[in-house]
Amino acid sequence: MHEEKVADKNTPYWWEAAPVRPLPSQPLAKRLDVAIVGAGYAGLSAGLVLAREGRSVAAFDAMNPGEGASSRNGGITSGSIRPDYATITRRFGEAKAIAIEAEGRRAREFLYDFIETEGIDCDFQLVGRFMGALGYDQYEKMARGAEALAKRLGIESYAVPHAEQCNYIGTDFYRGGTVRMDIGGLHPAKLHAELLRVALASGLTVHSRTPVISIEKDVSGFRVATSAGTVQARQVLVCTNGYTDGGAPFLRRRLVPVRSRIIVTEELPPELMARLMPKLMMMGENRELGFYYRPSPDGMRILLGGRDSSRGNSDPTAPTLRLRNGLIEIFPELEKVRLSYSWFGNVAMNRDMLPRIFEKDDIVYATGFCGSGVVWAPWVGTRAAYKLMGRAQDAGTAFDFRPPASIPFYRGDPWFLPAIIKGYALQDKIAWWRARR
Repeated sequence: MHEEKVADKNTPYWWEAAPVRPLPSQPLAKRLDVAIVGAGYAGLSAGLVLAREGRSVAAFDAMNPGEGASSRNGGITSGSIRPDYATITRRFGEAKAIAIEAEGRRAREFLYDFIETEGIDCDFQLVGRFMGALGYDQYEKMARGAEALAKRLGIESYAVPHAEQCNYIGTDFYRGGTVRMDIGGLHPAKLHAELLRVALASGLTVHSRTPVISIEKDVSGFRVATSAGTVQARQVLVCTNGYTDGGAPFLRRRLVPVRSRIIVTEELPPELMARLMPKLMMMGENRELGFYYRPSPDGMRILLGGRDSSRGNSDPTAPTLRLRNGLIEIFPELEKVRLSYSWFGNVAMNRDMLPRIFEKDDIVYATGFCGSGVVWAPWVGTRAAYKLMGRAQDAGTAFDFRPPASIPFYRGDPWFLPAIIKGYALQDKIAWWRARR
């Protein structure tokens, strides 16, 4: 194995500018209006709303706040929904499909407005996203989809034929693609750090490294047992996602933590970056195990992410090299480039692949972001806060419906994932062969 193929660091690139740290220890309140489990984007967004409305509220995180997916993701404001429009229509009806698609626009606009209004310093840039097509048949389908999206929602969305592709991305790997201009990029760890700052200033108490052990209903609300003691809470909101543990057993049986790994190149020459990413857009592709990638906020590196089938504390070399090979497949000019960072984080998937708010035994849950939590977690967390306050008009969302279905024989250990990922890889090989024959 060549030394240059090993990343310099196995910690998130984002932590260099926005380190994840424990908060000072604080005494537990004896009573709370609301106890929130999880202090990522969703938990903090909910806590901010509740605290500003005068509620006594505390968030409990098993790790340091933001140490999970909130500071490990790619920082792309896609707000993607995994099932396509036709699939959602078939499962839930056309009205639900229309509402979900429209809500994606509202959720992105909410995030962008929040960043501006609150003075959030997170390197946000509304640069658009290019999605590459693997073959001309896929391009035609994607082009029709871009046109339909522009007509239905008024979003600037259009097809890019292969002949014009070089204006958006410096590769011949794709056969054209599509662009959406309502998607941008940000620094996810800075977003969380700023959200934490605003929430704390508004009166939210956040307990780091304080896992919730159990939640029990009683006559006055809930007894929330934590590693630091027990709190009496009138209401409980669970906002864990890819790091859900035994403190929320009902949710744990319904969310599968899937690893997503990101690699980052060393700093690249400006002329090379200008050739490979001339518009500094966010990037993606339509494969089951496809890659998402982007320039760093300073425009000097390329970050690329994708699935990681490793488990436990296994050696990161193999999944890192898989992503590196994918990077080189797209950009052959980067064959000799060194990787500076490689890390993974958990993405939470559920059986219908939709985010949601739901209620079970009077506990409210805001969860299931399926890899698009930069947009969906603040939005859904905020709607959940309004739901707790009984403000139905503000709480309205297409994602407030039944809990996701449980997964048979699953209690938190995703033993079946390697087989599923191999199946997806086979589907991608077949699609690739059909696209290139």
